[in-house]
Amino acid sequence: MTQSSARSMTLPVTYDVRLLFAVLFLVGIGLVMVYSASSAVALDKFKSDAFFLKKQALFAGLGIVALVACSHIPYRFYRVLAYPLLVVGLGSLLAVHIPGLGLSAGGSLRWLKIGSFSFQPMEMARLGLIAYLAYSLSKKQASLQIFSIGFVPHLVILALFCIALMLQPDFGSVVIFTALTWLLMFIAGVPLKHLLSVMVPTAAAGVLMMLMAPYRLARFLSFLDPWKDPTGAGYQVTQSLIAFGVGGFWGTGIAQGHQKLFYLPEPHTDFVFAVIGEEMGYWGVLFILALYATILWRGYRIATSCEDPFGMLMAAGITFALALQVSINMGVCLSLLPPKGLTLPFLSYGGTSLMFNMASIGILTNIGAQHARRA
Repeated sequence: MTQSSARSMTLPVTYDVRLLFAVLFLVGIGLVMVYSASSAVALDKFKSDAFFLKKQALFAGLGIVALVACSHIPYRFYRVLAYPLLVVGLGSLLAVHIPGLGLSAGGSLRWLKIGSFSFQPMEMARLGLIAYLAYSLSKKQASLQIFSIGFVPHLVILALFCIALMLQPDFGSVVIFTALTWLLMFIAGVPLKHLLSVMVPTAAAGVLMMLMAPYRLARFLSFLDPWKDPTGAGYQVTQSLIAFGVGGFWGTGIAQGHQKLFYLPEPHTDFVFAVIGEEMGYWGVLFILALYATILWRGYRIATSCEDPFGMLMAAGITFALALQVSINMGVCLSLLPPKGLTLPFLSYGGTSLMFNMASIGILTNIGAQHARRA
C-alpha cells in the first residue's frame, strides 16, 4: 500500500452537502408520493392505505444507514471486492431460476425470495459490473489499445450479464448494462473503432430480440403512436400523458390526483413520475429535475476531480447509471421512449432500488471526500 493510499484510509469523510441535500430531499418527496400514489391500491389489496408507505419508510431508513456506512468505507476497498461482486451479481441474476428462490412478477423472474425477504438482483449486479469495469479498465490502462485486452474481455462479461438478464427477461436492464459498459470503456480509453466494430451486430441482436417477442414490438409501435391503441398496447403511456395534462402548471395538489385511482398502472413504481406531474404540476416536475440535475452535476464533478483512474471510473459509472435510469423512466412516462419496467431512483416504491442507490451515493461521497481539494 502506498503512502497516499494509507493516508486516504484515515482521512475523515467530508460530506458533499449539495449532493446529500438533493438525495435526501428526493427520498422525502418519494415517501409522500408513494403514499399518495399507492394508498388506494394498498387499501384495496391489503386493507391498509399506508401499507406501501410503511415499507418504503423502513427501506429509506436502511438506505440512510447504507449511505452513511458506504461513505466511510474507503472506495479503494472495492478493488479487492471487484471480482467477488461480479460473481455474486451474475450468480444472483441466474439464481432467480432456482425453484423456491425465484419470484415471478408481471411475467418475469426478476426477484429473489429468501424467507420473508425479497430483493431484485439486478441492482446488485449493476454495482458489481461497475466495480469490475472500474477495476479492470484502470488496471489495463497501458494495454487498452489492444483489442484482445482492452475490449474483448469486457465484452464477454457484458454478454454474460445480458444473457442472464434476457433469461428473466429484462430487456430494459440489458440496454442500461450495455450503455454503461460502452461509456466506461470509452472514458477509460478503449479506441472508438473497437467500440464501433460491434455496434451493427449489437443493434441487429436488439432488433431480433424485439421481433422474437411480440409484446416488445407492440410496445415499440405503441410508443410511436400511443393514441392508436389507447386501451391496449398504448394504455400505460396514454394514461401517463393524461396525468401530465390534467396537472398543468400548478397540479391538482398532493393526494388530489385521479389517474392513480386504478387508471394508471403501477402508479407508485414505474409511473410515479406521472403522479408527480398530475399532483405537483409543471413547477413540481421542474423542481424534481433540478434535484436530479444537482446529483448528476455533483457526480460529474467528483468523477472529473478524481486523480485515481479506479475512483474516477467508479464515480462515472454510478453517476451515468443513475442518469440512464432517470432519463429512461421519465422518457417512458412522457412517451419519448418505448415502455420499460424501470423505477425512478429515490422516488419510486422499491426497497432494493432505494437501498442500492443510496449505497451508491455513499460510495460517491467517499470518492469525493478523498479528492475534495479539486471538487
